[in-house]
Amino acid sequence: MKDIGLKQRLLDSIRDAKYVEPTPIQAQAISISMKGHDVLGLAQTGTGKTAAFMLPILDKIYTNRKKSIKALVIAPTRELVDQINKTAVDLGKYTKSSSVSIYGGVSKHPQESKLSRHPDIVVACPGRLLDHLNDETVDLSRVETLVLDEADTMCDMGFLPDIRKILDHLPSKRQNLFFAATMPKDIRVLVEDILKSPKTIQIGVISPAETVSHALYPMNEKMKTKCLFKILETTATGRVIIFIRTKHRAKRVAADLGNRDYKVTALQGNLSQNKRNMAINGFKNGKYDILVATDIASRGIDVSEVSHVINFDMPNTVDAYIHRIGRTGRAKNKGEALTFVVPDDEFMVRKIEKILKAKIDRRTIDGIDYGKTNVKGSNTNEHGERNSGSQYKRHKKKIYNDTSGNSRNGKKVRTSSNNYRSRKNLNSNSNNLSENSNYDIKKTKTNKH
Repeated sequence: MKDIGLKQRLLDSIRDAKYVEPTPIQAQAISISMKGHDVLGLAQTGTGKTAAFMLPILDKIYTNRKKSIKALVIAPTRELVDQINKTAVDLGKYTKSSSVSIYGGVSKHPQESKLSRHPDIVVACPGRLLDHLNDETVDLSRVETLVLDEADTMCDMGFLPDIRKILDHLPSKRQNLFFAATMPKDIRVLVEDILKSPKTIQIGVISPAETVSHALYPMNEKMKTKCLFKILETTATGRVIIFIRTKHRAKRVAADLGNRDYKVTALQGNLSQNKRNMAINGFKNGKYDILVATDIASRGIDVSEVSHVINFDMPNTVDAYIHRIGRTGRAKNKGEALTFVVPDDEFMVRKIEKILKAKIDRRTIDGIDYGKTNVKGSNTNEHGERNSGSQYKRHKKKIYNDTSGNSRNGKKVRTSSNNYRSRKNLNSNSNNLSENSNYDIKKTKTNKH
């Protein structure tokens, strides 16, 4: 990191954060940004984008101590806003810079108080930021750097009109840093409108990380819950994120897992901000091993130990699939994306395979009665072997043994032998929180204490 031209105080904070060398997008984006160029950064989640734009911002702020908002970062979700703000605080701890996070679901008054102190950096969701602009409680007239993070997600969530309104409150002379994993048509138009002669940085975009392997489980709709239980029982896992299309179903599946003594929490849009924070922080620190979530969690969750993403419901777009599975295979760890598919999902399957440039392995599960279910292409692999749950389990053990059991933070990745818990211990630790109860990831079958 010493050769990227940053001030010593930032290098000290980088050292404290235990960064060793810049990621590819950091190596390119930092130097370009520090020269004042607009940047179009195309990279998958988990590639280090936040530090790539935050370090140049902090470097610039260090030389400008005027009391004003100098940088505005717009992101689509509360979770991502909090994550970016934490990065700003951690990396800027020796620079005397100040940063605040702004999002809905909480009172505006504490935010108004923080904004009145003219922080150096504002990290915000578009909707709540627009509220503050309409109330004239924030002044963006001196912003020097604008960052749009996960711009494709904001497009998917319908935030583009709000973003365009926010742009009207910014000075025309500013630096623009634009980051996305994919480039749908609406985003291309926005890029053309706001970026001036941008330098484009593309890091493995439009396709999932190479550290992630993919598998499909053909079934009918009524079989999903039973198949989920069987996969969790027979698969060696670390932490798992299960993506579900609707809030109601997410609650139900989390409750079903809880009733089977899994250590699980749920994340969906109806939760208060405090409960969302509890769910996310609990999942990050290992209190919970399964996170059942709607797509609200497919962005902004940075947990290196997520070994599996299970798409209980097929996502509606290829972009959503990429974002979902971007929660695993992070920091060079290996991960698996397992997707339940029903006949109506075949069109989306073909689109995903086109992006992957490969046919995805179809699997069946030992012990599941498929009856008359159409599982076309799921019975055998290219070697004529049956793709059963037990075969998959053996495959997973090999994958994790190949990594020497190490994760990014030096902790060993759990295997099936040490991932089981005592039922008695679980029951004593359960909080009985109804829909969002917290239970252990594995049913107790071995290693009773």
